[in-house]
Amino acid sequence: MKKISRRQALKMAALAGGSIVLPVGLQYRGYAQRANDPVQPFTLGFRTPPVLSPVRSDATTDYYQITMQTAQVGILPGQTTEIWGYNGIFPGPTIKQRKNRQSVVRFINNIAIKQRSNRLSMWFPKTLSVNTSVHVHGMPSQPQYDGYARDFVSTGYYKDYVYPNTNAATLWYHDHAHGRTSQNIYMGLAGMYIVQDDDELNLPLPKGDYDVPLIIHDKQFASDNSLIFDDQAHVRLMGDVITVNGVPWPRMEVANRKYRFRVLNASISRSYRLALSTGEDLIVIGTDGGLMSAPVNTKDMRIATGERYELIIDFSKYPIGTQIVLQNLGLPNNDNFTHTDKIMRFDVVRAESDDSFVPSTLRNIEFIPESSAVRTRDFTIEQRSADQLWVINNNGWDRNRVDANPQLEDVEIWTFNDTANISFHPMHLHLIDGRILDRNGQPPFPYERGLKDVFYVGENERVRVIGKFRPHTGRYMFHCHNIVHEDHDMMSQFEVGQGGVDPMSAPAKPLPAPPL
Repeated sequence: MKKISRRQALKMAALAGGSIVLPVGLQYRGYAQRANDPVQPFTLGFRTPPVLSPVRSDATTDYYQITMQTAQVGILPGQTTEIWGYNGIFPGPTIKQRKNRQSVVRFINNIAIKQRSNRLSMWFPKTLSVNTSVHVHGMPSQPQYDGYARDFVSTGYYKDYVYPNTNAATLWYHDHAHGRTSQNIYMGLAGMYIVQDDDELNLPLPKGDYDVPLIIHDKQFASDNSLIFDDQAHVRLMGDVITVNGVPWPRMEVANRKYRFRVLNASISRSYRLALSTGEDLIVIGTDGGLMSAPVNTKDMRIATGERYELIIDFSKYPIGTQIVLQNLGLPNNDNFTHTDKIMRFDVVRAESDDSFVPSTLRNIEFIPESSAVRTRDFTIEQRSADQLWVINNNGWDRNRVDANPQLEDVEIWTFNDTANISFHPMHLHLIDGRILDRNGQPPFPYERGLKDVFYVGENERVRVIGKFRPHTGRYMFHCHNIVHEDHDMMSQFEVGQGGVDPMSAPAKPLPAPPL
């Protein structure tokens, strides 16, 4: 047997963690393809993640605590699978907050991974530490609380993050540790974060139990029910089991009335093309940055990793007993398996009154005119032939390099160019919400015409985005949200103004932690 170097062993340990890494020829024997115990779509009940209560509150701030930890959870019927979860669940608990009310969230890292390979025992103890970094995606945080890729919260440490909650929108929180974001999220480190304001709550949209999160995430399981992590030589990770809120292909019982769904694609690489099996419209009311100015009806829509869309589905059109499947019609450069053409099913089981409706105007958005841009920047996104890394303008990640330096309040147009036909790239800008101006010179899809922080760049597409750089100075990341690409190495940073807060200036502290 060929001997491995200590450096190779370190890399194996960092990447393998608690999931299984198999030779490529074996990795695609996924759980849903097995002859025994296949997951049958629509046999498991739908569930929503719990809403997290604050530890305490004062006049301006709610204080929360979340522990990152390993846990055995039931994803497959009658089986348990090890995950790394926020409070030990997948997805993590939902944080609901009001606009302009501050949150302080303490994240404690108690993840300790048991060693799987005896070949590593000469260098490693029986448990391994896992580096994490928490990013609330869509939150205009100060740099030191944004989840900078090298601002690690290691096992045995904690960090208190401060969030201003200045935008009413559907956000999410997830891991962002350099080089291992894809595995940490794949193992379970993701949850939804919802900010609401009075304007939204006063609209006659569905509320309460009829305002429902849908967190879509695909996974792949080994014969022992553990998760298989296969990024296909850093190209993409595609599971053969589609989960919604941690349940494979769930069945949701609904009343014959309107529902609001907050849809998050928390997959590592897979994009989806959503449609209803009945052919009825999806009514899009919100994008990454919150409510749109007006609703948009569409028969189908694509959603890439990191994107959020808010949808209204009107079940009053269907008699009791109707079953409606939320389908995945498929997109290029996605791996297809037996049941990846479907996501979940809605069963209309009861009659209820419904006084909600979708108004023709949802909110007033003052879009930034193209003429106000003070400069443009071009970014080519591609796989570099020399080393097969995914790069931006032929550069990989370098924490000491800044690739753009807009000044505070500057308006800029950024153009993302995909020059090949081998993948799609959801480009994510931290700190700001922007707007798609055009795609290959044509207007964006109607459902994309809101404020966004993830911009779907398809194969051979040229996408122009306009945004204003505020409210903070300092360094922030931008990257591909096909998270395998982000890890290898399609991530860079911009710096707003000069002299902003160092993103590494509030490091994690060792446990034990004092009371919040």
